[in-house]
Order: sequence, then C-alpha cells, then structure tokens
Amino acid sequence: MKKILLLAGDYVEDYEVMVPFQMLLMLGYEVHAVCPGKKAGDFVRTAIHDFEGDQTYSEKRGHNFAINYDFDKVDVADYAGLVVPGGRVGDTAADAARFVDNRRIEGTLPDMVEEALAFCQRNMKVRTIIDPATGRRADRSEYPLAAIREAVLNALIHRDYSIYTEGTPVQIAFFSDRLEIRSPGGLYGRMTAEQLGAARPVRMEPATEAGGRHPGP
Repeated sequence: MKKILLLAGDYVEDYEVMVPFQMLLMLGYEVHAVCPGKKAGDFVRTAIHDFEGDQTYSEKRGHNFAINYDFDKVDVADYAGLVVPGGRVGDTAADAARFVDNRRIEGTLPDMVEEALAFCQRNMKVRTIIDPATGRRADRSEYPLAAIREAVLNALIHRDYSIYTEGTPVQIAFFSDRLEIRSPGGLYGRMTAEQLGAARPVRMEPATEAGGRHPGP
C-alpha cells in the first residue's frame, strides 16, 4: 500500500485537512498525518472560515484533528506524495517579509498589558500636524492609546480560559490598513453578535432559602 504524508498544524483550515485525509483513505492510501513537535495520539485544533455576509470571512474554532504518526519517525523516502493543507497567505511586505516586528509577551496581567501597549506604540504611525494659525505642533497616533488599552484589557480579561483554548494566546496584529486584537473563544452562553447591545441581561437574585429560589430573568 502506497503511503502519503500529510503535514498539519494547529488551526489548519478544517475542510482543507479533513477532506484530503478522508479522500486519500478512500482511494486506498495509507495516510500519515504528522505535525512538528507532536506524536501519534496528539491532535491539532482546526479553524472554520465562514462567509456570513460580511466584507470578509469569520473564523471559528473547528474540530480536533488526530495526529496518527510521529513527526520524528518520518522518512521521506517512504512516501509516494506529500499533502500540505492550506492556500491562504497572510499579508506580506514587498520583499515577502511576513512580520516587521514579532514578539511573544508573557507574565502577570498588568505586565502583559503594559508590554502590549509598548508594542503598539512602537508599531503605530504618528502624524505631526502644525496649526497654521499658531504654529503649534500636535502629534496624533494612528490609533488612540486609550482605546487600545481598553481593547487589550477586554481581550485578556474576557477571553476563554477553558481547556478548549489552552495554549492559544491573545493576538495583536498590525496591518497596513487596520489593527486586529483577537481573543480566543466566543461570546458567553447563547449570546450572538446580533444581540449585543440589545439582549436583556440576566438578573441574579440572592437565594432566600436553600433550594427556594434560583437565579432567573
């Protein structure tokens, strides 16, 4: 039986890894799904990209895709082919550079907030405006620092801390035309994006006796 090597990694697109894997098995190939740093029995998390009527796709947590072979045991001479899922490439500079500045921030919550703000200040454009009437100079950053602080705090405090997002960091990404702050997880409970700002909050009432009253709307 001919062997195919399938190379995957965390947050590979769900459809792009599941379909080739299953189709190759159906055609009679032995498919070894591997990931650098992982062994057989481990898994990678997948992502689902969905078009929901917005200007671009949304990204959601997908499934756990099982790794069935140790990456360190791979001998490329054993395989008839290689599958590398994916077709999307992030923004790059004219010289194909993927990152201009890249930093991993760890530590206590206050330390991470301050380091994140310093990173943002370092990477923001600053416009200098001269008042024609007074000649006074005013510097304006690309994004209000107070707004970035609020967004970073929200991303860290309200992120999903469950086992499903363990090891997934909050991400701050500067692009040529925007700033993105990505927080792992979704909205709380059954809340949807359409309900934000309109849904009635749940009112929590204290119990008057054991088992006598439950929190209710």
